[in-house]
Amino acid sequence: MIDRRRFIAGLGAGLGAGAAALTAPTGLWAQSGRFPLVMPPLLDATETGRIDLTAIAGKVRFGGGDESDTWGFNRPFLGPTLRVNNKGETAATVKNTLPEEVSVHWHGLIIPGDVDGGPHQPIAPGETWAPVLPVDQRPATLWYHSHIHGKTAPQVYKGLAGVMQLTDGLDKDRGLPTEYGVDDLTLVLQDRRFDSRGRMVYDPAMRDAMMGFSGNVLLVNGQYQPFTTVPRGIVRLRILNGSNARIYSLAMDDGRDLHLIGTDSGLLDRPMALKTVVVAPAERVELLVDFGTGGNATLVSAPEINSEGGGMMGGMNGGSGRPPIDQPVDPATAFPVLPFSVDESRPAFIDRLPDTLGGELASVTTPVDVTRHLTLDMRMGPSMMLGGGNRFSISGEPFDMGVINQSVKLGATERWLVTGQMLMHPFHVHGCAFQVVAENGGPVRPQNLGWKDTVLVNGDAEILVRFDRPAARDIPFMYHCHILEHEDGGMMGQFTVG
Repeated sequence: MIDRRRFIAGLGAGLGAGAAALTAPTGLWAQSGRFPLVMPPLLDATETGRIDLTAIAGKVRFGGGDESDTWGFNRPFLGPTLRVNNKGETAATVKNTLPEEVSVHWHGLIIPGDVDGGPHQPIAPGETWAPVLPVDQRPATLWYHSHIHGKTAPQVYKGLAGVMQLTDGLDKDRGLPTEYGVDDLTLVLQDRRFDSRGRMVYDPAMRDAMMGFSGNVLLVNGQYQPFTTVPRGIVRLRILNGSNARIYSLAMDDGRDLHLIGTDSGLLDRPMALKTVVVAPAERVELLVDFGTGGNATLVSAPEINSEGGGMMGGMNGGSGRPPIDQPVDPATAFPVLPFSVDESRPAFIDRLPDTLGGELASVTTPVDVTRHLTLDMRMGPSMMLGGGNRFSISGEPFDMGVINQSVKLGATERWLVTGQMLMHPFHVHGCAFQVVAENGGPVRPQNLGWKDTVLVNGDAEILVRFDRPAARDIPFMYHCHILEHEDGGMMGQFTVG
């Protein structure tokens, strides 16, 4: 049996150090400077009820050096921010002009399996998919991305992803910032790896396949080293971790509070003041930051906590073998995510924190019908190190497009006990929102008290899930690790609801 410590040490020693640190290639990036952050274009469908997306190829010069070959929706890299009503039908049209199959999974939408956009709904080159999305859920910040089995990691890495906002139009009444790109900022965080010529590359070695692909450059909304100017007041940050594998431990460099107001699937009942907010791949958080006093500040992140470079080989929790989460961020070792400059001349639309938000903490009140135990497995031994066979599975079953792993009754509430091996794993369930009720048998971390669709499993997590949307055998729902190399490698299952 290979334990966690020996497993990580073996990867680091035998397969190279990888790219855990965010240090851009020298020379090419030194003269890039900082430029104002640009928001993704806003595609507002609240009046039209229509979304039109086209997957296209592009070329982008991210910093210094050569252009990179990229993909995106409606633009060379990433896609527009989609604003959609949280209740009612929205008609989508997705055209594929790329040379291989893509899909669009509406990550976080609680909709039937036949419009979910998973791996059973590929869009062939030159073809168009036109689903109608029957939306009926809480306002939230969601996202969308390609979900072709075996190709999700490279396709998302290349740019096939974007943010979706579900709105009920009542945020002004809640006292929340609403001016897109002014005091309501969308931030897509992605680490990407660049070569000596400044080109974005995706060339996973064995270590990358096992740990997840990490980059040496942080991009925010597809930009290298941006800054942003904000009014002297309350600013809303809608943050998506769009990275393949990297976990961000976010804080303000001057120690001011991050006021958590929303998690993956909706707003909380009231703001929650935190010093550190951990955002795993696919997770979203909504934060309020007070720039009314204190002047300029920078959003920073601690080094990666899911690799040997970020603490996995030291500082274990009581010898349990699990890295710490939600630890204070040390400014001496943190890297900058986004500097904020306060413009005193810009009027503040919101100058105080709201007392209440109209949302709710997650609470599943119906009786539990079924309890399921799932393990997120990483195969150990010499064959794993040599790359043989399926390296990943869930409960011993590597993903198979033709196998239904679970069958769930429509309207049922289930308890899922999820255990992760060797690493922390962001675990996502399609077609639902869930309540996290325990982590490692103890209390839930504060940022997991809201409604979730993705939870960072650091040992054991217990979730309660209600299944209110159907999914048939030919187009089932997925559950999987959202380290995309793990998902593509077999750490995924599928289930029907009926």
